[in-house]
Amino acid sequence: MRSLFGGSDSTSSPRGNDLGRVPRHSSGWKELMKHLQTQDSLRILDIGPTSSTNINYITSLGHSIYMASVVEEASKPEWLTPGEAGEEPSFNVERFLESNLNFSGRMFDVVIFWDTADYLPEPLIAPVLSRIHKVLQPGGLMLAFFHQTTSPDTFFCRYHLTDTDVVEMQRAGNYPLVNVFNNRKIENMLSEFSNYRFFLAKDSLREVIITR
Repeated sequence: MRSLFGGSDSTSSPRGNDLGRVPRHSSGWKELMKHLQTQDSLRILDIGPTSSTNINYITSLGHSIYMASVVEEASKPEWLTPGEAGEEPSFNVERFLESNLNFSGRMFDVVIFWDTADYLPEPLIAPVLSRIHKVLQPGGLMLAFFHQTTSPDTFFCRYHLTDTDVVEMQRAGNYPLVNVFNNRKIENMLSEFSNYRFFLAKDSLREVIITR
């Protein structure tokens, strides 16, 4: 987790073999980009692998950005508490949130959640979304992606923003896709938020703009 308010970063190399970027049209990003281009001095939370492209683009608009790569962190065994004899280990949710999503009272105007929920262990999904709801300003916006199907060609990606309606996807690790949610499940997951809008996509990703 890294605070990057107008700073620079050193982006780590992806662990996948594919180092190239794949362009993808994103109606959700197009909508959110309009908001970013017409507002001043917003605080942005990017939940995903660090992208220097995103940092440079967001700060060039006069906004500040904070990064939190929770999928990578959630894959580490240190958050598991051993169970009793014959029982599965349990995920220490509170310790994870305190270590990775503790923003010290800082509030955000925009959250870019990407497809994070699809890669999180089930015990983390509701608590992570609840924490984001807590730190998002009333009326603040969140962009989220959700996979509609599983496929051998689905990889965990670093998403790079552009100044068009295209988002560039770059393989960023070998984390398995563990969740595929239908629309009703997504709506239930977002029940704390005041509004959400689904965008149609030609590929296997649903896009949602959510309002706090």
